[in-house]
Amino acid sequence: MQTSQVDFSTGSVRRITLAVAAPMLVAQTLNLLYNIVDRIYIGKIPGEGTVALAGLGICFPVITLVTAFANLFGAGGAPLCAIARGQGNETEARKVMANAYFMLLACGAALTAIGIALHRPLLYLFGASDTTYPYAASYMVLYLLGTVFVMTSLGLNPYINCQGFAKTGMLTVLVGALTNIILDPVFIFVCGMGVRGAALATVLSQLLSAIWVLRFLTGPKAELRLRLGGFRPDFTCIRKITLLGTASFVMSFTDSLVQAACNTMLRQFGGDLYISVMTVINSVRQIAQMPVMAISDGATPVISYNYGARAYKRVRQAIRFMTQLGFGYTMLFWGAVAAFPTFFIRIFNHEAALVEAAVPAMHLYFFGFAMMAFQFAGQCVFKALGRARMATFFSLLRKAIIVVPLTLLLPHIGGLGVNGVFMAEPISNFVGGLLCYITMRRTVMPELRQGETAN
Repeated sequence: MQTSQVDFSTGSVRRITLAVAAPMLVAQTLNLLYNIVDRIYIGKIPGEGTVALAGLGICFPVITLVTAFANLFGAGGAPLCAIARGQGNETEARKVMANAYFMLLACGAALTAIGIALHRPLLYLFGASDTTYPYAASYMVLYLLGTVFVMTSLGLNPYINCQGFAKTGMLTVLVGALTNIILDPVFIFVCGMGVRGAALATVLSQLLSAIWVLRFLTGPKAELRLRLGGFRPDFTCIRKITLLGTASFVMSFTDSLVQAACNTMLRQFGGDLYISVMTVINSVRQIAQMPVMAISDGATPVISYNYGARAYKRVRQAIRFMTQLGFGYTMLFWGAVAAFPTFFIRIFNHEAALVEAAVPAMHLYFFGFAMMAFQFAGQCVFKALGRARMATFFSLLRKAIIVVPLTLLLPHIGGLGVNGVFMAEPISNFVGGLLCYITMRRTVMPELRQGETAN
């Protein structure tokens, strides 16, 4: 065992969860920089920053869709891999990882071909105008050429983390993020490539991350090595991965639907300016929810491993700690956004018209943000324990059943207009988040207590 590997079976559950979550937080912060840095630089392009930012925002549904497929086989297989490790079945764990990588490559190639062929109608469907389309197309086509790299780095990194090598997983993202930060201003400003430069920097950065992941998982330091020699797809295994990964896929896929719906309604009721506003708000939301994701991602392998090892008391401790920490953080961030909205907006754009429109939208969108912690906690537990149907249902409930219909309906009610678009998110946080968490508490926790007593 490597000294940098975390042992999930012994020691304080809080300490272990934080030991995994801390590097994941750094990794996710760095991963967020891939796109956040693009938005920061693009929003500052002289004379065209606001419209270029809107063009990039129109690409969000496509970027999110790529992430959805990476999560389908990454977040779907990693808990199964961790449970197999907890049961001492390393052969099964390796099989899960190999089949997941096969599907990542296959889906990456398919998404590249389909996305490039259909990029024009897709962008107009997602809210592009004749003004914003050239910016959106310039970014999207180049980004799609690197889809296989994105799928490899995002989809395989959970298999590093589920083995306890969280710091190595963090370094996976660090390699690419630093490259992106360096290349972005060079390509955008020095080479005069604009949004195309931002896309090229992202693709090259993801390529380096993918190389890093493959070097580790095929090298001597990995406990479970990725071996493709003589590999044949096991469709029973792929089905298990897909069923569990469907929840994470649905969360990302429905994010894509929400973004497309928001862009369409905002263009109808507010024009391209409000698509830029939503691009800024989505960026702030990604920053805001990142620590909650890191906490839940840090708890996931701890929960999965100990569940496989029948250490039910440790599972309950991890769930409780994850929920408390997530709720405390989201309360603090909600207060910060409410008190200092212009600080967050000006990270991306300084134009007076955009700032003026974004402040009230930010207050509406982030109202009740702390309820999101309950959604993440409930989803995390269902996914970590292999409860694919429950995880998928609550993913669909919050986004597809609540947010998308409200986004399309509220702008037409009582003259709400663009305000109706921004109100849909907090309503879904209250309703969907609480229903998910309460269901988890009433179904999972009694089972864990009963298992603890039986042991």
